[in-house]
Amino acid sequence: MTTLRRATPDDVPAILGLIRDLAVYEREPDAVKNTVAVLTEQLFGESPAIFAHVVDEGGEVLGFALWFLNYSTWEGTHGIYLEDLYVRPEARGRGYGKALLRELARTAVERGYARVEWSVLKWNEPSIGFYRSIGARPMDEWDTFRLTGSSLAAFGSSQ
Repeated sequence: MTTLRRATPDDVPAILGLIRDLAVYEREPDAVKNTVAVLTEQLFGESPAIFAHVVDEGGEVLGFALWFLNYSTWEGTHGIYLEDLYVRPEARGRGYGKALLRELARTAVERGYARVEWSVLKWNEPSIGFYRSIGARPMDEWDTFRLTGSSLAAFGSSQ
């Protein structure tokens, strides 16, 4: 039996494994620094700021969506930012990715949030095609910027 449900602490090792699989797919196999302990604390600690849903088939996690709240000053309400969506390659084509996204859309609608948004690598045509098929559109007028590593440290410690 396959179920879509909120993640539990027991799912964290599987979620982290899927995060590593996603990093390999995104051509960054050595980029994941997260650990089971850290992810467990961030998802289920005293004040969790990230959330996850999983697709579970007979106790095996086949896919996940990890998300957090963002905020629109123009709309005056929250939105959902989807950090990661991943379904194991052997489980693709069964509607699990669509079900995970639909669950986030339902959550946004039920809570009165303005949007669900995410980023996708420009070369990831299969995902882009999938996202377009559900009605999502790229925000061509925006570019994502990131301050990280030594630039973050230098800027954060400057006067």
